[in-house]
Amino acid sequence: MHADLVASVTFGGLLDDVGRSLREGFFMFWETLWALVLGFTLSGFVQAFVSKEQMQAKLGNHRPAAIGRAAGYGTVSSSCSYAATAMAKSLFAKGADFVSAMVFMIASTNLVVELGIVMLVLLGWQFMAAEFVGGPIMITFLALTGGFVFSRPLVEAARRRLSDQNPEGHDHMAMSGMSMERQDQLERTSFSSKLHSPAAWSDASSYAVADVTMLRKELVIGYTVAGFLAALVPTHLWNTMFIHGHGIWTIIENALVGPLVAVISWVCSIGNVPLAAALWSGGISFGGVIAFIFADLIAMPLILIYRKYYGPKLTLRLVGLFYLLMATAGLLTEGIFELLHAVPSTRTLQVTSAHFEWNYTTYLNFLFIGVVVVVWWLARNKSRFGGGVGYAIDPVCGMQVREENAPARASVGGVHYYFCSDRCRERFEAQPERHTSGTARYDVMDVPEMPVAHSDTAIDPVCGMTVNRATAAARRSFQGVDYWFCGLGCAEAFDADPGRHVIGGPESERLQP
Repeated sequence: MHADLVASVTFGGLLDDVGRSLREGFFMFWETLWALVLGFTLSGFVQAFVSKEQMQAKLGNHRPAAIGRAAGYGTVSSSCSYAATAMAKSLFAKGADFVSAMVFMIASTNLVVELGIVMLVLLGWQFMAAEFVGGPIMITFLALTGGFVFSRPLVEAARRRLSDQNPEGHDHMAMSGMSMERQDQLERTSFSSKLHSPAAWSDASSYAVADVTMLRKELVIGYTVAGFLAALVPTHLWNTMFIHGHGIWTIIENALVGPLVAVISWVCSIGNVPLAAALWSGGISFGGVIAFIFADLIAMPLILIYRKYYGPKLTLRLVGLFYLLMATAGLLTEGIFELLHAVPSTRTLQVTSAHFEWNYTTYLNFLFIGVVVVVWWLARNKSRFGGGVGYAIDPVCGMQVREENAPARASVGGVHYYFCSDRCRERFEAQPERHTSGTARYDVMDVPEMPVAHSDTAIDPVCGMTVNRATAAARRSFQGVDYWFCGLGCAEAFDADPGRHVIGGPESERLQP
């Protein structure tokens, strides 16, 4: 009888602990809901409106101008660590400098809007500011040291390794004969036309919805684990992991341990922020939290991906340098904020209460739930506005990708699929029936796969160049007709005004079954 009573009390206590943890995690999510919506919406609009077609052409070295461009391109990209890793690999494989490609990867995970907004709400303005202080510190040190750490033989071996894994042919943009001035003009024209295009706004909404879909697991894991850490882990356990009361040695130790926690947490991207809030509440230093957040690029799943992409030797140097950069950025950022007397002193999580109440957060959440409805509606009705041309949805993770620069692709039964990374392609190829059930070409426009023409070549309707359909740089569909392009510049010009090039253009070919 006594044993049954003890078991009942123990089980009841366990349920109570789980309930408190889940409640803590949920209200942490509720506190940041409006920030998540704002961040993902802004990110979606930026990805749709800012052209990235010339990245590989402008990242051929790691001089200051190229480093600045790489950081800028990364800042306007998706915050998903896996997608950033795949895009950096793709840029490098197509000719970009390795250091510049790694700068792009760091910026796309540590200098993005949604990360800063969630840090602002959950941790405070100091942490958001620290993101934009520590990020440039990492990029600067990477630019200064990368050329020495990543030796030319290792880099060239990695480039050959990628070429053997996935040969992608020649540079169609270079073959088009189009000047850089003309390419810049096309980009500006395309941007201005997008501002007035309902199709572009629906594409932006699709980006936002796809990014949330892609990161849903990371978000759920991040908030759930953070809730358990905040509710169940006693202070003395945190004190065992992170030393206290030893001055500068405390700061150094915390900054060195923070990235190691990220390695074993297996949570990356924006899901790191709620975990960082739990660590901050547990006693880790300000610089340790910053180093932990920056270290999402050395989480164990990504280390395994680097090894596959670049080989074990270059991966060892890459991870080692990233670790030092992230710890150093955390240390220097804390030093800067200490000098400015800006290091926060409050260590409680910024969850105001574990129950609903009418405050500014609640009002903002309901307002942005309305934004969610509008964005979702635009994404769902993209075909009504003519959106989705040249885009596809990764059938594994749900991310929206541009067909011409998708990091990975595969074909099943004559149907083409596009992926945000090799990781998603591998999962697709392992169980294609799981991801293709009930779908044809999972294209953003929801346009059925067009039958293949008998001819292997087509005429670029913009410049008149003959291109091979299998290796064309881009393809577009307009009014039931498929068009192939020699370069991305021609595809952009077609996007800006399809009718101009279809009516009276060099040639347009309607596909026959």
